[in-house]
Amino acid sequence: MMKRFEHKTVLVTGAGSGIGRAAALRLAAEGANVVATDIDTSALETLATEIGEAGGSVSCQPFDIGQSGQAEATVAHCREHFGQLDVVVNMAGILRFANVHETPLDVWQRIIDVNLTGTFMLCKAALPALIETQGNIVNAASTASLQGLPWGVAYSASKGGVLAMTRTIAVEYAKRGVRANCICPGDIQTNMVAGVTFPEDADFDLLTRITSLSGAKGPEVVAGVIAMLASEDGCHINGESIRVDGGMLA
Repeated sequence: MMKRFEHKTVLVTGAGSGIGRAAALRLAAEGANVVATDIDTSALETLATEIGEAGGSVSCQPFDIGQSGQAEATVAHCREHFGQLDVVVNMAGILRFANVHETPLDVWQRIIDVNLTGTFMLCKAALPALIETQGNIVNAASTASLQGLPWGVAYSASKGGVLAMTRTIAVEYAKRGVRANCICPGDIQTNMVAGVTFPEDADFDLLTRITSLSGAKGPEVVAGVIAMLASEDGCHINGESIRVDGGMLA
């Protein structure tokens, strides 16, 4: 395993499961001091044990990305515990399905709060520290930010916003030494869809739009791309959205 993140501190949101968990494990294996955050404290404890048993360095912080004020406290923890912050990996997110005309406003707002506003708040809080270290951000967009996702109007809108926001950060902070990129996963096996229900009148023929050509893959395939983008191997990649979708949108 390469050690591209030795002496680097990486903050990972959504680290309790899915792509966030896979990213935390990969970055720790590559030598990072990982600050792992999630709303699920028991999942964080399991992650911390796994990283520690593998000889990695991790500090866990309970964190609801949708709650105001927690982003600043989490960034402060990174600096106090490890002395700096070099990379932010924003993977926390939620998904709900409903017909557009049946989507409750509170469901819309919660998805926007977590996926878009939460990502913004952490980027905002982290940027002063990232300017100091000439660091970078990797945000979670989605193939839903690049094509229509049936029954996913709020999710799609949130991820389209993340993509646009990331490009803005990339342009605005490039001359200050900070990069910002997105990953756009598609057909990845995570527990994000656990418990998600479809509308009663859903046309499941539309699911072919969100199915890869080579079959679903585990979150570790996305973690590898995140590690590349966040490392010096990605030093000339800025404002980019990289699809990890098995050819879904090819």
